[in-house]
Amino acid sequence: MRIEDLKPFDGSRKQSRRVGRGVGSGLGKTSGKGHKGQNARSGGGKGAGFEGGQMPLQRRLPKRGFKNYFAKEYAIINLKDIMRIDGVDVITPDILFERGMIKNPKDGIKILSEGEITRPITIKANAFSSTAANKIVAAGGKAEII
Repeated sequence: MRIEDLKPFDGSRKQSRRVGRGVGSGLGKTSGKGHKGQNARSGGGKGAGFEGGQMPLQRRLPKRGFKNYFAKEYAIINLKDIMRIDGVDVITPDILFERGMIKNPKDGIKILSEGEITRPITIKANAFSSTAANKIVAAGGKAEII
């Protein structure tokens, strides 16, 4: 058997229904949609969440809270994770991304203070927690906001 001899099993492939191709096809004229009405129209039918005229669940449930669409969402990383990077004195978001320490930079990178810092390094990020910035400076490094 060769690859050109292969064919699909009988009945596994079906030709698509070609509607609106004349009365002899059995699906001509109205193309199987009947006469008039909601479902005969283009784009007809009920939308997602339609409950037969009953008030939809989405509208019945109480709405609570507030979502600030302008809030910045940072990708966070701790000092203990940064200390695992050896041989680099200036840590930038690009280095963290290359090493796989952050997967999605979102609106920027924020450095948090979990863990200790033992060597002086310069860290460039979009935001720092105050404790993290103090720890970096105490170790002789710099916390630069970009």
